[in-house]
Amino acid sequence: MKRFSFTTALLFGLAACGGGEPAADNSEAATEAAPAATEAAAPAASGEMTMPSWFTMDGSNVSMDIIAGATDRGNYWNYNGVQFGEMTITVPVGANVTINFSNEDPNMAHSIGVSPGFDTAPAMVEATPVFDGAMSSNPTSMTDATMPGQSETISFTASEAGEYTFVCYIPGHAVSGMWIRFVVSADGDAGVTGAVM
Repeated sequence: MKRFSFTTALLFGLAACGGGEPAADNSEAATEAAPAATEAAAPAASGEMTMPSWFTMDGSNVSMDIIAGATDRGNYWNYNGVQFGEMTITVPVGANVTINFSNEDPNMAHSIGVSPGFDTAPAMVEATPVFDGAMSSNPTSMTDATMPGQSETISFTASEAGEYTFVCYIPGHAVSGMWIRFVVSADGDAGVTGAVM
C-alpha cells in the first residue's frame, strides 16, 4: 500500500509540475541530449561574403555540403559548426541548389529544410518546405530522419527571392539553435557570411 501511495504521489507531483503543452516526443534520450535554448533573438550574420570550400557555384547551379554535428558545439546540434543564425548562405534567385547533407552527430538524428525566415526559432517548426524538394526525408522523426553516419542529397530551385532559414525539424532542435539563415538574392549575390568553418 505504501508503494502505491508513493507512486501515486509522484505521478501527481510530476503532473503538477508539467504545465504547458506536451512534447511531441517523450524520449528520455531527446530530453537528456537537448542543449540549452536561448530566448534572445539572434543577430544577423555579418562580415564579408566568401565562398568557403564547401560552397560552389557553376552558372546557376549551387552546391553546398551541410554537416549536422560538424563540431560538438551545442551538443552536436549545429550545421557546419554554427548555431542560432550566426551564418547566412546566399544564392541568386533561380539557382538550382543541391545540398549534400550528412549527419556527424554521434548520438542523434537530424534533418534539414528551407522554412520561412525568423530571428528567434519557434518551439515547433512546421515541416513544410518553402521550395519543392527543399527538405530531407522524414524530417521530424528521431528514428527515420538522417541518422548518425548517414547522408542525403536534396535539390530544389530557389525560385523566389527572400529571407529564409535552414532548419532541423526534429522537435526541440531549432529552438535549441539548429538553424542558419538562407537568403535568395534578387541581385545575384552568392556566398556565405558570418561564422564559417
